[in-house]
Amino acid sequence: MAREFQRGHKAKISDLTPGTDLYVGVQIAAPGLTFDISCFGLDAHEQLSDDRYFIFFNQPKSPEESIQLLGAQSGDTESFRVTLDRIPAAIQKLSFTATLDGSGQMSQIGPGYIRIVAGGEEVVRYAFTGSEFTTERAVMLGDFYLKDVWRFAAVGQGFDGGLDALLKNFGGEVAEEEAPPAAAPAAAPGFAPPAQAAAPPAFGAPPAAQAPQPAPSFGAPPAPTPSPAPQQPMHAAPTIAAPLAPQTPQAPQAPSPYGQPQQPQFGQVPGQGAPPAPPFGQQAPAPYGQPAPAPYGQQPPMGMPPGVPQGMPQGVPQGVPATGAGLQAALQPYKETATGQRWTPQNQQLMRVDLTMGGSGVLARQGSMVMYQGKVDFGYKSAGFVGRAVGNATGQEMQLMRCTGRGQVFLAEEGSHLHPIELQGDAICVSAESVLAFDESLQYEVRRVEGHGIPGGALFTMQFQGTGTVIVKTHGTPVVLPVTPTTFADCNAVVAWSAASQVIVSTQVRLRRNAYPGHSGETVNLQFRGAPGNFIVVQPYEV
Repeated sequence: MAREFQRGHKAKISDLTPGTDLYVGVQIAAPGLTFDISCFGLDAHEQLSDDRYFIFFNQPKSPEESIQLLGAQSGDTESFRVTLDRIPAAIQKLSFTATLDGSGQMSQIGPGYIRIVAGGEEVVRYAFTGSEFTTERAVMLGDFYLKDVWRFAAVGQGFDGGLDALLKNFGGEVAEEEAPPAAAPAAAPGFAPPAQAAAPPAFGAPPAAQAPQPAPSFGAPPAPTPSPAPQQPMHAAPTIAAPLAPQTPQAPQAPSPYGQPQQPQFGQVPGQGAPPAPPFGQQAPAPYGQPAPAPYGQQPPMGMPPGVPQGMPQGVPQGVPATGAGLQAALQPYKETATGQRWTPQNQQLMRVDLTMGGSGVLARQGSMVMYQGKVDFGYKSAGFVGRAVGNATGQEMQLMRCTGRGQVFLAEEGSHLHPIELQGDAICVSAESVLAFDESLQYEVRRVEGHGIPGGALFTMQFQGTGTVIVKTHGTPVVLPVTPTTFADCNAVVAWSAASQVIVSTQVRLRRNAYPGHSGETVNLQFRGAPGNFIVVQPYEV
């Protein structure tokens, strides 16, 4: 009987089926819309480092045929054959995606699914509907990923942009895709034979019981498959032609925007006509323009042609296109990062959590929300009377809020660097001051640090244990050190350590050092001991 997955559910493939030769079927449809269903073979960094493992209608199989595109059959819009034991070691993740070809939104789709069939029997299915999405034009449906063993995760993560944007997200380049479309006429007819030749041996033995389904369906895919081939140019043509056309004419004018916008445009434009040579010396206006009054008399001829000072408003033919292209290029590095994971760092100081994944809420420090998308509820998390008493007594009190619902929440605090730490049944000790947020599924309690005493009452820490993620914040980039018998750290610089480590307070307070000026000031340290594998996290900061 097939297992029904919800978004965010994960499982080992070996728990679903002992087989490694799998059929993956995707069903997605909407009136008047066309979809491209693809598989991205990603490396350990979740990047498409080898474009031969981008499997789509124009490249229906990987070099060793461990991933094959089979076409529509058995009620599926698209289907794949995945042979896990033949996938090369460099490929550690397979991401199955669906993108819109043309106008439309993912909110328009009807009920769909991604399923895994082994030996002709369905073993798992993840179902979704258009109500789970809004204006997205692509969706990451499910992943096969290697973590000791192959596993499957139901993702269901919407993604803005089409196939080109999704390809760039995985580190691919659209320009390189242009070459295959040119050869598409040769690839399209060649696609049918591989699908038919591979299908019988791949599914011949197991589908014997379901022979009626695969056999007839293999005839249907070859007919529809040529239709996507003509559509590929439509993907490629707009992406390359649109950006390149405006940029080529602007190339010579590109330097102009970098000029000083301080010089007035009125005097420069008319004066420019007389001296045409200065336009190329756009660097010259800079030195002259530094004194504010001078620009009017002498600068106009030189600054105006380049449009450096105020050329963008006046040189409409040059400035207007450049502004649009320049703005998009400038904002591109700062776009939202969507990886299909529950916790996704957007940069060093901003963390995004997707509440639609994982099935549980998130506890975050009050006031840490920067923005959110979707329907999210924020509630006060009470620690209770005992919790408040313990927090006040130990200095480990956390003012928390509970975030629940369906959407994405962005968290940050005072520009601190944020680091997600995923726990899988293990434990970690973190000071309450260094915790930004964590999954509500984690268990946490105040733990006492053994020793004679530390100034400021830093005798306690928080211990987190279970399965989930805790977001730790640091001042600057931290350093992770192994625990040895001679490992000492300042108690104010320590951020976290493995729960199995033994912590002892080491004090160097002596009467002579306190009575006379000139002592180092490093009077209290923490000594760490433990078996190999234990660690401490230290930040380059002291309070």
